[in-house]
Amino acid sequence: MNLLARYAECIFWMARYMERAENLARILDVHETFARDTRGMTNWFSIVQLNADEKDFFSRHDRPTAEAVVHYYMFDTQHTNSLVSMLRMARENARVLRPWISTEMWTQINVFHNKLVEMNGKDVALPNLSKVCTWIKEECQTHTGITEGTFYRDQGWYFYQLGKYIERADQTTRLLDIKYHTLLPSPVAVGSTLDMSQWTTVLRSAAGYHAFRRVYPRGMSPTTVAGFMMFNEGFPRSVVMCVRQIDGLLTRLKSRYTLRNGSDAMEKVDELLGALLARPIEVVIQEGLHEYLDGVQAQLCGITNEIGRAFFGQDTVTVTQSQSQ
Repeated sequence: MNLLARYAECIFWMARYMERAENLARILDVHETFARDTRGMTNWFSIVQLNADEKDFFSRHDRPTAEAVVHYYMFDTQHTNSLVSMLRMARENARVLRPWISTEMWTQINVFHNKLVEMNGKDVALPNLSKVCTWIKEECQTHTGITEGTFYRDQGWYFYQLGKYIERADQTTRLLDIKYHTLLPSPVAVGSTLDMSQWTTVLRSAAGYHAFRRVYPRGMSPTTVAGFMMFNEGFPRSVVMCVRQIDGLLTRLKSRYTLRNGSDAMEKVDELLGALLARPIEVVIQEGLHEYLDGVQAQLCGITNEIGRAFFGQDTVTVTQSQSQ
């Protein structure tokens, strides 16, 4: 039982780290591309604020310059949410899972990790950052495709999917937040050419622009974009779509494998889904989108904790398990 729990936890976190790495690359790419003020300068500190890393960041850096922030999120091995650290932890979990995953899955993660480790600051200097971020996103998508095609559909598959969708929902709220809470210079700019350009780039960063245009062929507004990314059930990265997937996965996991635990996690998922469906996006924005997104993130943390208690024998909000392996 303990061995199964250990494998399940490794699978869950491998999925989360790979999804998180892709989304961090998206955020860095978005920020480098268009997060600029009226003077053409980029406020890189907003990424630090978005991830609540202020204390840790300033323990090693004096100022949030572009070079400092990019290094912190790309190569800082002491920072658990840097890309190098996430890929290392994903690789360590994959190493433990060698009897469970395909050779192709292990090889791709291992090669991806090794290539990233070989890079340095010159490789991600601002003219090259977008290119490197694109490469990271493509490697993460390659992992997703290999996993889809080779991972055996047993209990491990369900834990992998749970990790992926919890992380994806959380990261979608962060992509929205980086636009709505930090990028717009002032309320006067709402609806301006700059504002619409930024919302377009947010959609593209989530690979949602073409899907959005299928629903809204003409026109764009903060309300329609935020509503699409939060509530559209046809968009694979919308929060509602991800939460519905989590709900179905937990239900099937318990019923198919007659697992006794997990009821508290399912209740929290039901609470979150009910909250998401309770108010239209117009009301959410009127009452405060940033605060709403913070609340969704807190509920996702609660779900993660309950999954940890039910299936792994411990809380899992603090992402430390793979470092001790």
